[in-house]
Amino acid sequence: MIGLSDENAAAPQPLSRAPELAARVFSEGGWLQENLGLEHRPGQERMANAVAAVLRDDGPLLFEAGTGIGKSLAYLVPGIIHATDCGRQLIVSTHTISLQEQIEGKDLPLCRRLFASAPELGAYSGFRSTVLVGKSNYLCTSRLSHALAERASLFDDSAYTELQRIADWAEATETGLRHDLRPPPNPEVWDAVNADSSTCSRRSCDCERCFYQRARARVRTAQVIVVNHALLFSLISAGGARAEGAGPDASGVLFPGDFVVLDEAHTVREVAEESFGLALSSLGIERTLKHLYNPRTRRGIMKKRGDAEFRQRVSDALDASVQFFGFLAGSLLSERAIVRLREAGVAEPLLGEPLAALERSVSKIADTLEDGRERDELLEQRSRIRAIRAGIDEWLGLSNEGHVYWAEKSGRKQTIVTLRSAPVDVAPELERCLFGAGVAVVCTSATLAVAGEMGPFAASIGATSAKAEVAQSPFDFERNMRVFVASDIPLPSAQDMRLSIGALADYVGFCCRGVRGGSLVLFTSYRDMQAVAAVVGPALEAEGRPFLMQGGDLSRTELAHRMREAGRAVLFGTDSFWTGVDVPGDALSQVVIARLPFSPPTHPIAEAKSELIRDRGGDPFNELTLPEAIIKFRQGVGRLIRNQTDRGLITVLDSRILAKSYGRLFMEGLPLKAFVRLTRENRQEQFRPFT
Repeated sequence: MIGLSDENAAAPQPLSRAPELAARVFSEGGWLQENLGLEHRPGQERMANAVAAVLRDDGPLLFEAGTGIGKSLAYLVPGIIHATDCGRQLIVSTHTISLQEQIEGKDLPLCRRLFASAPELGAYSGFRSTVLVGKSNYLCTSRLSHALAERASLFDDSAYTELQRIADWAEATETGLRHDLRPPPNPEVWDAVNADSSTCSRRSCDCERCFYQRARARVRTAQVIVVNHALLFSLISAGGARAEGAGPDASGVLFPGDFVVLDEAHTVREVAEESFGLALSSLGIERTLKHLYNPRTRRGIMKKRGDAEFRQRVSDALDASVQFFGFLAGSLLSERAIVRLREAGVAEPLLGEPLAALERSVSKIADTLEDGRERDELLEQRSRIRAIRAGIDEWLGLSNEGHVYWAEKSGRKQTIVTLRSAPVDVAPELERCLFGAGVAVVCTSATLAVAGEMGPFAASIGATSAKAEVAQSPFDFERNMRVFVASDIPLPSAQDMRLSIGALADYVGFCCRGVRGGSLVLFTSYRDMQAVAAVVGPALEAEGRPFLMQGGDLSRTELAHRMREAGRAVLFGTDSFWTGVDVPGDALSQVVIARLPFSPPTHPIAEAKSELIRDRGGDPFNELTLPEAIIKFRQGVGRLIRNQTDRGLITVLDSRILAKSYGRLFMEGLPLKAFVRLTRENRQEQFRPFT
């Protein structure tokens, strides 16, 4: 974990000028408007003042800021002032890379310009900031040098070619970050050179050359640290501020005395569940073992140190892993890709003894070595083997009463088996380690409320004591948005699935052809998406319309980029495309909601949550399923209007929004209340895109 020490943690906290200065920055005629020429936004002013107040009081705040509010500046400006005045660190956490890039490349430079524009703000213009990602994303030059020196022991010819490519890139890159290397590196080779190892340390690495150690140095001196939610909760799970030297009663989330803003906070619960749970894959375990020694290639870090007995231990563990996960694939997962465990002992602990024997062998060899890089690496491998053993034992024994356990298979050929767990209710943990950390925590997003109420979201993340505010988007939706709802598509049902899919495909084709610009079609399942694509895709391509679909070789980022470039493409997407996709202008002229985004009630987490709610005497649909679907629906709708000049259509093809009593709650989530009802008979006349 990257950390810092706060030598002044016990000193009295200086007075923060954030409330006073934020009011002058964001008021009508204030410095933001007067010095930078930016328009005054009442919602932004209101948010900035609310953020400054909770920073002063070290309290929690939930703030829904509609699209166009300018929420990034509303928390960054008072946050930087507060951090500088008080000698504390502002942690900004986002869910998507695109928002991290916006904050780093646009918003923070704008803050510097603002602070340099007024003498009263000049003291803040030199603030330091950095973006922090997980250790495994950084290249460690010490590990790279070692890998090059030991290449004969570690790599075959093809892998060595890849290693040399990474070495050449290391001479040119400024960041040393994996996502800057194109094409992406071979995972097994990257595992040998990334910084996610105890051998990447201040003792072993040249802090001027090692990309991770340089990042660590920037964090120690930064007032603003930008992270993502996955890293934030991973570090919290690893101990957070306590692991950084803070006492058990000291304040702080990641570092002593810090304070936190979580942007895109609607994803917080889901990410925290993943981070506080278990995930052990057959592929990951195989890589860990083969990193020690690969019997097929006869290479690995233990090629020189390991004797015949050691090599046999690795082979035994690999064989046991194949048997263990093969049994799960052939029995538990033979009919479904995700299966919940309800009883302990679904499989024999075939891996336990082979891993224990291997762990003993690693310890034995490590004990013969003097302190240094090689011993550190072996001790770390021992810790990883021990963690794998403990994770498998926990999974087989369903050891944590507060967790739900399941197995799932994934990969293109569905050959990777993963053992998973997650807390059934993550709210108490978040209440303890996040909102109970004694520092300000601000959660913001364009979509936190359900029917204007923040209670369901607050309860889901343990923030029931937080202040809650909503600021509506300043965009002119009356002028720039039109809403259409198809009323004659059959309701989704297993009995009439073919009829429903046929009608859905007919409408999708009609709506996408009807607009000049691009259309984003949002589905809730791959099966529905692929069925509709089989009908609509070839027809669109035959008409010369670019057709893009999630699930191929292109990432979400690349698909969105191609949509922007094409100008009139049709993009089909599922779960991850409902949020975070930003395609401004005519390239996205319509968002089509193929189905209301209800999560599958059969997923193990959803099942366990529903059981918990029923045990409390509640209604799972109204307390869990419906609020989550409404927030996701609002996120999908929010893809359309991204700036003042955007305009386009929201077309809903799920007739439940009209036929079911809960439909009105989805309709209330639309920024425009008026809508046009479509049928096959009237749609030719009633469907009116912008020209």
